[in-house]
Formats: sequence, structure tokens, C-alpha cells
Amino acid sequence: MTTKASAKKRTTSKSRKSGGTKFSKETYVKWYKDMLLIRKFEEKISQLYIQQKFGGFLHLYIGQEAVAVGTVSACKEGDKHITAYRDHGHPIALGTDPRVLAAELYGKATGCSKGKGGSMHFFDVERGFLGGHGIVGAQIPMGAGIAFAEKYNNTDNVCFCSFGDGAARQGALHETFNMAMKWKLPVIFIIENNNYAMGTSVDRTTNVADMSKMGLSYEMPSFAVDGMRPEAVHEAIEEAADRARRGDGPTLLDIRTYRYKGHSMSDPQKYRTKEEVAEWQEQDPIVHVEKVIKDNKFLSDKELKEIQDWVKKEVTESIEFAENSELPDPSELFKDVYQQEDYPYIKEYLA
Repeated sequence: MTTKASAKKRTTSKSRKSGGTKFSKETYVKWYKDMLLIRKFEEKISQLYIQQKFGGFLHLYIGQEAVAVGTVSACKEGDKHITAYRDHGHPIALGTDPRVLAAELYGKATGCSKGKGGSMHFFDVERGFLGGHGIVGAQIPMGAGIAFAEKYNNTDNVCFCSFGDGAARQGALHETFNMAMKWKLPVIFIIENNNYAMGTSVDRTTNVADMSKMGLSYEMPSFAVDGMRPEAVHEAIEEAADRARRGDGPTLLDIRTYRYKGHSMSDPQKYRTKEEVAEWQEQDPIVHVEKVIKDNKFLSDKELKEIQDWVKKEVTESIEFAENSELPDPSELFKDVYQQEDYPYIKEYLA
């Protein structure tokens, strides 16, 4: 069965396909370990969310893991990353301790945003992760601003700005693209194109379904990428980052992926068929990488089991850490929000 959504897997003439097994054993093992941790972490927190262990919103990254790990393996220390509210995969791929991520979901003081942000606002400045952002498309101009700061300060760093196919319809994108190209900013615009803006397909929002074309009117190098394969993502990111570090400006990458779960936990997913989901599940990036590892005898079955056991232990300990952590003190309510000396009534309230 070929659906409109699955047809988007076909790449254009300027596509980036899988690079085969030219990557090292260490790279494949790292991809497998990180993707499995992202997947199992999210599977667990989705169960806990249903049990009402924590509140707020929850947008799962399951199915899209290759985009995060392929990007991270191709970047360097000092680079910056910014994304939307589907933001669990990025910090895990960057090395953030899942314990502080679980604590953030629970609204605990030990969370990566001190328990004030929840699922949609993870943050880890030490690893260059400058946040998930709840306002659709808000991170697009912010990503260019981060890149402007890096260029202004004469660093060699690149900003990786990720957003969904729905956010690509925001008007700020066009203003940002124009400035980024005019000033040759070191920013990589990544469309994590999972085919749906909530429940609205790409086909229903534009007459240009090939989103890799969106950068061409600004003469921005633009490519479609197989987002179900970390090899393809890595190669495209590496090439774009090299271009940015040379001072040649931004690149647009239409990374074509798929989310196996709904837009959020309340999504009944009536806008797509089970056959369509199953067709994409046949391309599961974790299954693919595990097969490469086995085919090339990078790890034995025992060693793979050890990784799986380690992931399970990490997830279990992360939830225990979150549940045993303290809630923020009420005095934290206005910290990191207002500059308190400018608002005397805040001190009176806290007193």
C-alpha cells in the first residue's frame, strides 16, 4: 500500500540517502544505545502519564530517534541545539542524565529546568541544548539569533534549529531564512518532517509537498534526507555543518521521519491508517541499527543484551530519582522569571 504520507519517503534529486556501513562500530553502538534509551524512556513515561503520575502535556519522539542521534554524532562540542516541544530525544542524545529529565516531568526541584518547565521545556546549557519551546515555530528566529551570537563572537560553533512540518508554515520562518542567508549565519534549519502537523497532513497545508524546496527562493542549499536512518542524517548534518563553519551560511534539511505515536497523549490518531503506521514501522531505525550491528558482528547477542539491560536499569533509576526528589520551594516561584529587585511586591509576597 502506498499512501500520500508514505510517498514522502521518496527523496528528491538533491537527497541524502543511507551511507551503508562506512561508519565505525563505536558509532553504531552509540546510536543503538542512545536510540534505545530514548525509546524505552518514552515508553515508560507514557505509561506513567496515563497513570496520572505527572501532569501537563506529553509529546513522544518514538520513531524519530534517528534524527536526534544522527545530528548529535555529526556535531561538535560547543555547537548549540534548539527544538520544539517534542524535545525528549535531543537532550538524551546529547548526554543529559535521564534522571533530571524524569524529575522535570514530575515537576521536581532536581529537574533540568528546576521543575518549572515540564515536558515541553527541557534545557541543558552545559550540553548546548537551549530548550524545547512550546510556542509553535518560536525556536526558528531564536535559532538564527543563537547563530548570530556565535558569528558575532567569532566562534566556530553551529546552531542546529529543529522544527516540525507544521511550524514550517509560520511567517517568521521566511523572515528568518532571509536574514540568515543575507548574513550567512551558521545555522542548520532542520525540518523534522513526520508528515503531520498535529492531525493535519502536509498535503493539506501546502501545494508544495516537497518541503526541501522551501529554502530555494532564498538560494539556501536545501536537501531531503531519509530520517529513518542515522547514517543519512549524520552525512547531511556533517556536510551542512562544514558549510556553515566555512562561513557559507545556512542549510535547510527536510529530514523525513515518522512518529509512531500520536501528536500528544490525547491524540486518537483517526487521521491515518494502521497500514500507514505499519509501513513506516518496517523502517524502524532501532531495528535497522541492531541489524547492522549483528550483520557486521560488531557485538554479540550477549553484549546487545547487556546494553538492553543497562537501558532498562537507567529508565528504572530515573523514575525512582524523580519520585524521590523534592518539589521546588515556593520561594522559587518567581526566580528565573522576573528580576526581583525591580518588583518589590514579589519580595513582600514571598515574605
